[in-house]
Amino acid sequence: MEKQLTFDELINSDKPVLIDFSAEWCGPCRAMLPILQEVASTLGETASVITIDVDRNPMLAQQLGIMGVPTFILYRNGKTHWRHSGMQSANALVHVIRQAMENEGGAANLSN
Repeated sequence: MEKQLTFDELINSDKPVLIDFSAEWCGPCRAMLPILQEVASTLGETASVITIDVDRNPMLAQQLGIMGVPTFILYRNGKTHWRHSGMQSANALVHVIRQAMENEGGAANLSN
């Protein structure tokens, strides 16, 4: 049986971790699924793409100030590198993740 990671263990990875905060009832969130699959397939093992349902994890969503879905947060080594609410293209997400991989020491530009 595979060990379930805590959120802190999940985001404390050396490789970038893109978290998609979404909900089953959210149309744009469902529309993002194939885009996120494309991002994961483009980046392979160099980054992780994970979806977290805010309805199943309300305390985490509240703790992180998730006000709308989809909201994306990119972490690396436990630090937030980028955050965006609303749909994104696969190219934009891949670009942000690659930028985080290049910027070892500091956070990527947090603005969109």
